Amino acid sequence: MSSDPKLIVGMEHAEDAGVYQLRDDLAIIQTVDFFTPIVDDPYTFGQIAVTNALSDVYAMGGKPLTAMNIVCFPIKTMPVHILRDILRGGMDKMHEACVLLVGGHSVEDNELKYGLSVTGVIHPDKVLLNRGGQVGDRLILTKPLGTGIVSTAVKAGVADEALQARSARCMTTLNKQAAELLEGLSTVHACTDITGFGFLGHACEMIEEANVGMRVYASRVPYFPGLKKLLDDMIIPGGTARNRRHREPQVNIDPGCPDWMMDILFDPQTAGGLLIVLGAAEAEELLRKMHGAGIEEAAIVGEITAEPKGKIDLVF
Repeated sequence: MSSDPKLIVGMEHAEDAGVYQLRDDLAIIQTVDFFTPIVDDPYTFGQIAVTNALSDVYAMGGKPLTAMNIVCFPIKTMPVHILRDILRGGMDKMHEACVLLVGGHSVEDNELKYGLSVTGVIHPDKVLLNRGGQVGDRLILTKPLGTGIVSTAVKAGVADEALQARSARCMTTLNKQAAELLEGLSTVHACTDITGFGFLGHACEMIEEANVGMRVYASRVPYFPGLKKLLDDMIIPGGTARNRRHREPQVNIDPGCPDWMMDILFDPQTAGGLLIVLGAAEAEELLRKMHGAGIEEAAIVGEITAEPKGKIDLVF
Protein backbone atom coordinates (compact mmCIF):
# COMPACT_ATOMS: atom_id res chain seq x y z
CA MET A 1 0.00 0.00 0.00
CA SER A 2 1.39 3.41 -0.98
CA SER A 3 1.89 6.09 1.66
CA ASP A 4 2.27 9.84 1.71
CA PRO A 5 2.98 12.14 4.68
CA LYS A 6 0.08 14.33 3.57
CA LEU A 7 -2.41 11.45 3.69
CA ILE A 8 -4.29 12.05 6.94
CA VAL A 9 -6.86 9.27 6.49
CA GLY A 10 -6.51 6.38 4.07
CA MET A 11 -7.84 2.83 3.88
CA GLU A 12 -6.23 1.47 7.05
CA HIS A 13 -9.10 1.69 9.54
CA ALA A 14 -12.40 1.58 7.59
CA GLU A 15 -12.97 5.32 8.00
CA ASP A 16 -15.90 7.03 6.29
CA ALA A 17 -13.78 8.88 3.71
CA GLY A 18 -10.22 9.66 2.70
CA VAL A 19 -8.53 12.90 3.80
CA TYR A 20 -5.50 14.47 2.11
CA GLN A 21 -3.73 17.61 3.34
CA LEU A 22 -3.16 20.42 0.82
CA ARG A 23 -1.92 23.18 3.14
CA ASP A 24 -1.36 23.65 6.86
CA ASP A 25 -4.93 24.91 7.12
CA LEU A 26 -6.69 22.91 4.39
CA ALA A 27 -7.37 19.27 3.55
CA ILE A 28 -9.74 17.62 1.07
CA ILE A 29 -12.16 14.83 1.89
CA GLN A 30 -13.01 12.31 -0.83
CA THR A 31 -15.70 9.65 -0.89
CA VAL A 32 -17.85 7.72 -3.37
CA ASP A 33 -21.13 5.83 -3.00
CA PHE A 34 -23.80 4.48 -5.34
CA PHE A 35 -26.44 1.75 -5.19
CA THR A 36 -29.61 0.30 -6.70
CA PRO A 37 -33.07 1.79 -6.02
CA ILE A 38 -34.60 1.18 -2.60
CA VAL A 39 -37.82 3.11 -3.24
CA ASP A 40 -40.20 3.08 -6.19
CA ASP A 41 -40.25 6.82 -6.91
CA PRO A 42 -37.26 7.85 -9.11
CA TYR A 43 -37.10 11.43 -7.81
CA THR A 44 -37.00 10.24 -4.18
CA PHE A 45 -34.36 7.65 -5.04
CA GLY A 46 -32.18 10.41 -6.47
CA GLN A 47 -32.52 12.42 -3.29
CA ILE A 48 -31.70 9.42 -1.10
CA ALA A 49 -28.62 8.48 -3.11
CA VAL A 50 -27.22 12.00 -2.83
CA THR A 51 -28.04 12.28 0.88
CA ASN A 52 -26.25 8.99 1.47
CA ALA A 53 -23.15 9.95 -0.53
CA LEU A 54 -22.75 13.35 1.16
CA SER A 55 -23.11 11.84 4.62
CA ASP A 56 -19.54 10.52 4.77
CA VAL A 57 -18.16 14.05 4.45
CA TYR A 58 -20.39 15.31 7.25
CA ALA A 59 -19.32 12.36 9.42
CA MET A 60 -15.67 13.41 9.06
CA GLY A 61 -16.56 16.93 10.21
CA GLY A 62 -16.14 18.41 6.74
CA LYS A 63 -18.06 20.51 4.25
CA PRO A 64 -18.91 18.92 0.87
CA LEU A 65 -18.19 21.25 -2.06
CA THR A 66 -18.36 19.43 -5.38
CA ALA A 67 -19.77 16.17 -6.71
CA MET A 68 -19.78 14.01 -9.82
CA ASN A 69 -22.69 11.80 -10.84
CA ILE A 70 -22.22 8.05 -11.21
CA VAL A 71 -24.96 6.48 -13.34
CA CYS A 72 -25.62 2.92 -14.53
CA PHE A 73 -28.78 2.78 -16.63
CA PRO A 74 -30.54 0.16 -18.81
CA ILE A 75 -31.28 2.54 -21.67
CA LYS A 76 -32.73 -0.19 -23.91
CA THR A 77 -35.31 -1.45 -21.41
CA MET A 78 -36.18 1.53 -19.20
CA PRO A 79 -37.75 4.88 -20.19
CA VAL A 80 -35.24 7.73 -20.10
CA HIS A 81 -37.67 9.94 -18.13
CA ILE A 82 -36.92 7.73 -15.09
CA LEU A 83 -33.26 8.73 -15.31
CA ARG A 84 -34.22 12.38 -15.68
CA ASP A 85 -36.31 12.19 -12.50
CA ILE A 86 -33.49 10.49 -10.59
CA LEU A 87 -31.00 13.16 -11.64
CA ARG A 88 -33.49 15.93 -10.86
CA GLY A 89 -33.96 14.55 -7.34
CA GLY A 90 -30.22 14.32 -6.87
CA MET A 91 -29.66 17.84 -8.17
CA ASP A 92 -32.30 19.30 -5.86
CA LYS A 93 -30.65 17.65 -2.86
CA MET A 94 -27.21 18.91 -3.95
CA HIS A 95 -28.64 22.43 -4.18
CA GLU A 96 -29.99 22.07 -0.64
CA ALA A 97 -26.53 21.02 0.52
CA CYS A 98 -24.84 23.88 -1.41
CA VAL A 99 -22.85 21.30 -3.38
CA LEU A 100 -21.85 22.00 -6.99
CA LEU A 101 -22.25 19.24 -9.59
CA VAL A 102 -19.14 19.39 -11.81
CA GLY A 103 -19.58 16.35 -14.06
CA GLY A 104 -19.98 12.62 -13.91
CA HIS A 105 -19.96 9.39 -15.87
CA SER A 106 -22.64 7.05 -17.13
CA VAL A 107 -22.59 3.52 -18.51
CA GLU A 108 -25.24 1.24 -19.95
CA ASP A 109 -26.03 -1.48 -17.42
CA ASN A 110 -28.78 -4.05 -17.01
CA GLU A 111 -29.27 -2.83 -13.43
CA LEU A 112 -30.04 0.78 -12.52
CA LYS A 113 -27.59 2.40 -10.09
CA TYR A 114 -26.97 5.98 -9.03
CA GLY A 115 -24.71 7.85 -6.64
CA LEU A 116 -21.94 10.40 -6.33
CA SER A 117 -18.24 10.93 -6.01
CA VAL A 118 -17.89 13.80 -3.52
CA THR A 119 -15.09 16.19 -2.62
CA GLY A 120 -15.20 18.25 0.57
CA VAL A 121 -12.87 20.36 2.66
CA ILE A 122 -11.80 20.48 6.29
CA HIS A 123 -9.05 21.91 8.48
CA PRO A 124 -6.45 19.16 9.04
CA ASP A 125 -6.67 19.58 12.81
CA LYS A 126 -10.46 19.15 12.86
CA VAL A 127 -10.85 15.80 11.12
CA LEU A 128 -13.23 13.48 12.99
CA LEU A 129 -12.37 9.79 12.92
CA ASN A 130 -14.66 6.88 13.71
CA ARG A 131 -12.61 6.06 16.79
CA GLY A 132 -11.05 8.01 19.64
CA GLY A 133 -13.77 7.96 22.31
CA GLN A 134 -12.71 8.51 25.91
CA VAL A 135 -14.09 6.91 29.06
CA GLY A 136 -17.18 8.82 30.18
CA ASP A 137 -18.03 10.14 26.70
CA ARG A 138 -21.66 9.88 25.62
CA LEU A 139 -23.04 8.57 22.32
CA ILE A 140 -25.64 10.58 20.41
CA LEU A 141 -27.58 9.03 17.51
CA THR A 142 -29.29 11.61 15.31
CA LYS A 143 -31.78 9.54 13.26
CA PRO A 144 -34.06 6.59 14.03
CA LEU A 145 -33.26 3.09 12.77
CA GLY A 146 -35.27 0.90 10.44
CA THR A 147 -34.76 2.03 6.84
CA GLY A 148 -33.51 -1.40 5.78
CA ILE A 149 -36.55 -3.16 7.21
CA VAL A 150 -38.92 -0.66 5.61
CA SER A 151 -37.20 -0.97 2.22
CA THR A 152 -37.56 -4.75 2.43
CA ALA A 153 -41.22 -4.36 3.34
CA VAL A 154 -41.72 -2.07 0.32
CA LYS A 155 -40.26 -4.74 -1.98
CA ALA A 156 -42.58 -7.31 -0.39
CA GLY A 157 -45.58 -5.00 -0.80
CA VAL A 158 -46.42 -4.95 2.91
CA ALA A 159 -45.24 -1.49 4.04
CA ASP A 160 -48.04 0.94 4.85
CA GLU A 161 -47.89 4.39 3.26
CA ALA A 162 -47.25 6.29 6.49
CA LEU A 163 -44.22 4.14 7.34
CA GLN A 164 -42.88 4.44 3.79
CA ALA A 165 -43.22 8.21 3.92
CA ARG A 166 -41.51 8.45 7.30
CA SER A 167 -38.60 6.29 6.14
CA ALA A 168 -38.24 8.34 2.94
CA ARG A 169 -38.18 11.59 4.94
CA CYS A 170 -35.45 10.16 7.13
CA MET A 171 -33.35 9.00 4.17
CA THR A 172 -33.68 12.35 2.39
CA THR A 173 -32.73 14.42 5.43
CA LEU A 174 -29.16 15.65 5.13
CA ASN A 175 -26.78 15.24 8.06
CA LYS A 176 -25.64 18.80 7.29
CA GLN A 177 -27.46 20.48 10.17
CA ALA A 178 -26.39 17.86 12.72
CA ALA A 179 -22.77 18.20 11.61
CA GLU A 180 -22.87 22.00 11.75
CA LEU A 181 -24.08 21.86 15.36
CA LEU A 182 -20.77 20.17 16.29
CA GLU A 183 -18.84 23.33 15.41
CA GLY A 184 -17.42 25.04 18.46
CA LEU A 185 -17.66 21.97 20.69
CA SER A 186 -14.33 20.97 22.25
CA THR A 187 -14.96 17.37 23.30
CA VAL A 188 -16.18 15.71 20.09
CA HIS A 189 -13.80 12.74 20.02
CA ALA A 190 -15.27 10.56 17.25
CA CYS A 191 -18.06 10.42 14.71
CA THR A 192 -19.41 8.09 12.04
CA ASP A 193 -22.60 7.70 10.03
CA ILE A 194 -24.86 4.67 10.31
CA THR A 195 -25.14 2.89 6.97
CA GLY A 196 -24.90 -0.67 5.68
CA PHE A 197 -23.29 -2.31 8.72
CA GLY A 198 -26.15 -1.21 10.96
CA PHE A 199 -26.02 0.67 14.25
CA LEU A 200 -24.15 -2.02 16.19
CA GLY A 201 -21.83 -2.76 13.29
CA HIS A 202 -20.64 0.83 13.10
CA ALA A 203 -20.56 1.12 16.89
CA CYS A 204 -18.27 -1.92 17.00
CA GLU A 205 -15.91 -0.21 14.56
CA MET A 206 -15.61 2.69 17.01
CA ILE A 207 -14.10 0.55 19.78
CA GLU A 208 -12.54 -2.35 17.86
CA GLU A 209 -9.02 -3.11 19.17
CA ALA A 210 -9.29 0.02 21.36
CA ASN A 211 -8.37 0.48 24.99
CA VAL A 212 -11.98 1.33 25.82
CA GLY A 213 -15.38 -0.34 25.59
CA MET A 214 -18.93 0.84 25.07
CA ARG A 215 -22.28 0.51 26.79
CA VAL A 216 -25.40 0.84 24.65
CA TYR A 217 -28.89 1.23 26.12
CA ALA A 218 -31.09 -0.54 23.56
CA SER A 219 -34.29 0.93 24.99
CA ARG A 220 -33.03 4.47 24.27
CA VAL A 221 -32.21 3.84 20.61
CA PRO A 222 -34.82 5.53 18.37
CA TYR A 223 -36.50 3.44 15.66
CA PHE A 224 -39.58 3.63 13.46
CA PRO A 225 -42.88 2.42 14.95
CA GLY A 226 -44.30 -0.77 13.50
CA LEU A 227 -40.99 -2.52 12.95
CA LYS A 228 -41.67 -5.33 15.42
CA LYS A 229 -44.70 -6.51 13.48
CA LEU A 230 -42.74 -6.54 10.24
CA LEU A 231 -39.94 -8.50 11.89
CA ASP A 232 -42.44 -10.94 13.39
CA ASP A 233 -43.66 -11.48 9.81
CA MET A 234 -40.06 -12.25 8.79
CA ILE A 235 -39.54 -9.00 6.86
CA ILE A 236 -35.79 -8.99 7.47
CA PRO A 237 -33.13 -7.65 5.07
CA GLY A 238 -30.48 -10.11 3.98
CA GLY A 239 -27.79 -7.77 5.26
CA THR A 240 -29.07 -8.07 8.82
CA ALA A 241 -27.93 -11.67 9.20
CA ARG A 242 -24.52 -10.87 7.70
CA ASN A 243 -24.09 -7.94 10.08
CA ARG A 244 -25.03 -10.11 13.06
CA ARG A 245 -22.69 -12.95 12.13
CA HIS A 246 -19.80 -10.54 11.70
CA ARG A 247 -20.23 -8.36 14.79
CA GLU A 248 -22.34 -10.21 17.36
CA PRO A 249 -19.23 -11.85 18.93
CA GLN A 250 -18.11 -8.32 19.84
CA VAL A 251 -21.35 -7.62 21.74
CA ASN A 252 -22.29 -8.81 25.23
CA ILE A 253 -26.06 -9.04 24.88
CA ASP A 254 -28.41 -8.49 27.82
CA PRO A 255 -30.46 -11.72 28.18
CA GLY A 256 -33.57 -9.54 28.41
CA CYS A 257 -32.99 -7.97 24.98
CA PRO A 258 -35.50 -9.51 22.53
CA ASP A 259 -34.30 -10.93 19.24
CA TRP A 260 -36.41 -8.48 17.24
CA MET A 261 -34.53 -5.60 18.84
CA MET A 262 -31.23 -7.12 17.75
CA ASP A 263 -32.58 -7.18 14.19
CA ILE A 264 -33.25 -3.44 14.45
CA LEU A 265 -29.81 -2.73 15.92
CA PHE A 266 -28.13 -4.64 13.08
CA ASP A 267 -30.51 -3.38 10.37
CA PRO A 268 -28.50 -2.11 7.35
CA GLN A 269 -29.31 1.58 6.99
CA THR A 270 -29.32 3.87 3.99
CA ALA A 271 -28.54 7.55 4.60
CA GLY A 272 -28.69 6.95 8.34
CA GLY A 273 -27.88 9.39 11.10
CA LEU A 274 -24.62 10.38 12.72
CA LEU A 275 -23.28 8.54 15.75
CA ILE A 276 -21.36 11.16 17.71
CA VAL A 277 -19.02 10.50 20.65
CA LEU A 278 -18.39 13.48 22.91
CA GLY A 279 -17.98 14.58 26.53
CA ALA A 280 -20.95 14.20 28.85
CA ALA A 281 -21.55 17.91 29.52
CA GLU A 282 -21.39 18.88 25.86
CA ALA A 283 -23.58 15.89 24.94
CA GLU A 284 -26.45 17.33 26.96
CA GLU A 285 -25.86 20.76 25.43
CA LEU A 286 -25.72 19.32 21.90
CA LEU A 287 -28.88 17.29 22.42
CA ARG A 288 -30.79 20.42 23.50
CA LYS A 289 -29.55 22.27 20.42
CA MET A 290 -30.53 19.40 18.13
CA HIS A 291 -34.03 19.16 19.57
CA GLY A 292 -34.39 22.93 19.26
CA ALA A 293 -33.25 22.77 15.63
CA GLY A 294 -35.85 20.14 14.73
CA ILE A 295 -33.65 17.04 14.98
CA GLU A 296 -36.27 15.75 17.36
CA GLU A 297 -35.40 12.04 17.50
CA ALA A 298 -31.74 12.55 18.38
CA ALA A 299 -30.97 10.69 21.60
CA ILE A 300 -28.15 9.81 23.97
CA VAL A 301 -27.96 6.05 23.49
CA GLY A 302 -24.84 4.99 25.35
CA GLU A 303 -21.40 5.81 26.70
CA ILE A 304 -17.73 4.93 26.42
CA THR A 305 -16.53 2.68 29.26
CA ALA A 306 -13.22 1.38 30.58
CA GLU A 307 -14.40 -2.23 30.23
CA PRO A 308 -14.90 -4.49 28.35
CA LYS A 309 -12.09 -3.28 26.10
CA GLY A 310 -12.93 -3.54 22.43
CA LYS A 311 -16.47 -4.78 23.10
CA ILE A 312 -19.99 -3.48 23.66
CA ASP A 313 -22.18 -4.20 26.68
CA LEU A 314 -25.73 -4.06 25.30
CA VAL A 315 -28.21 -3.22 28.08
CA PHE A 316 -31.94 -3.42 27.43
